[in-house]
Amino acid sequence: MTSTGTNSQPSTPATGDGPPASAAWELLLPAVSAPPRRRGRALQSALREAVRSGRLPAGTRLPASRELAADLGVSRGLVTEAYEQLTAESYLRAGRGAGTWVSDAVRPSAGRARNLSPRAPGTRVDFRPGTPDLSLFPRSAWASGHRAALDRMPHGALGYPDPRGLPELRTALASLLTRRRGVVADPERVVVCSGVAQATTLLGFVLRGRGETAVGVEDPGSPEHASLFGSTGLTTAALPLDGDGLAMGPLLSSGVRAVVTTPAHQFPTGLAYSAERRGALLDWARETSGVIMEDDYDGDFRYDRAPVGALQGLDPEHVVYTGSVSKSLAPGLRLGWLVAPASMTDEIVARKRTMDLGNPSLDQAVLADFVTGGGYDRQLRRCQRAYRERRDALTAALAAHFPGAEVSGISAGLHIIARLPRRYGPQDVFLRRAAEAGVALRSLDSYAAAAPGGTEGTSGTEGPTGTPAARGATGTAGTTGTPVTGSGDQDAGTGTVRLVLGYAHLAPSAIERGVRLLADAVQAQGRRDRCSPPVGVAAATGD
Repeated sequence: MTSTGTNSQPSTPATGDGPPASAAWELLLPAVSAPPRRRGRALQSALREAVRSGRLPAGTRLPASRELAADLGVSRGLVTEAYEQLTAESYLRAGRGAGTWVSDAVRPSAGRARNLSPRAPGTRVDFRPGTPDLSLFPRSAWASGHRAALDRMPHGALGYPDPRGLPELRTALASLLTRRRGVVADPERVVVCSGVAQATTLLGFVLRGRGETAVGVEDPGSPEHASLFGSTGLTTAALPLDGDGLAMGPLLSSGVRAVVTTPAHQFPTGLAYSAERRGALLDWARETSGVIMEDDYDGDFRYDRAPVGALQGLDPEHVVYTGSVSKSLAPGLRLGWLVAPASMTDEIVARKRTMDLGNPSLDQAVLADFVTGGGYDRQLRRCQRAYRERRDALTAALAAHFPGAEVSGISAGLHIIARLPRRYGPQDVFLRRAAEAGVALRSLDSYAAAAPGGTEGTSGTEGPTGTPAARGATGTAGTTGTPVTGSGDQDAGTGTVRLVLGYAHLAPSAIERGVRLLADAVQAQGRRDRCSPPVGVAAATGD
């Protein structure tokens, strides 16, 4: 390589361990094409990055400044200055008569950032519940809202926000929740959160500060509750359900004074708490000075029955109401809310301040405009139509491909419970066949409090994916969605397959395809089983 251009090949210096260094010198070529005044700094930056990335490993000997300058077509002084600067920063080391080397004090930077979001590699159809159809997100309206909010917001609004949330968003949410869900919502008691997960954690810290040690959770229910409350120092007590909701006997005997519920549409069974059970739960809270956390994770999606009003509207001083836009817009927005009792508001706000100093102001302003301008109501109507169509597609596909299947929880929400006849079991074999066919599923049993495993692919407390509430809960297609519960173990050992099937994120064609794949996998296995000779037959025939 000569000093007259940058397209000829550089010389290859002697190196220690590691790959040939010539490739690293090529990394420096773009730097020397920078404008003259920035060339020295660009060369230093390129050389520094080569060391950080590991392209120049520790122990690599660099060419003499005269040689590298000739190779790169720059002045020797530019290279000398770069060597001296990086030696001062400990990227390089030099000794009189010993040359310049890459220092062993530098550790190469880590590789690419990993994506730890829940995914199912290799899955052809994913029926796991908890995710809405993200293609329905109103991108154009949201982008326009961002521009409008930026144009309108004064400079001061971009500073640290009120930890409760922007006043205009809290006012908009209070009006929305009162109108749609019957919540008693004073804007001064609305706290904007990073979804229901943060609302749960906030409540946990406040309860722990008040001396509580445990929180009751529905069994089945969301598996996220144990880890969220555990991070605040609380344990969870699994409380079973019956046909009316959370069973009062176990709640009374548990000794807890706080409980998490999904009364409008219990996750995952789809049970709507009866009026009597809602009243009994509130009586318990009043008598014990207890608190109920109401997770209204999909309260806006009702198809075949009138919406059930929020429990909080009956006693706002004993119920902490939580919700989010994770199902109506997108979980990636990380926007939710908590409506606190007056007696807990100051403690919750103080904890919120120490956790994050408030949610992003711009996103809050956009959501406030979206709600007050009617965009949020239009979005809910759009989602309602799409999800009803998908629910109908799923129930029709199950009826066609799995005769005798019973479904429940179909009148609301974003998932159903499917109970398949014994001939399709046992359940562990069915789930294995589904996985081999590329269909991702979750069984009802996996949401039981004692079930092993984590929460991969679930939405956590924001679209509860929890524990099979009334274990063995079943119903028939066309019912109100209230499961008929038995002993909790009525299906144990019978081979019955019980699934929690999410459908909101799947197009009707994908739903049909997924159910067909399941049916084909089951039939193929059945043919193999019939063709396989009994154990010992081959030996008896001499084959």
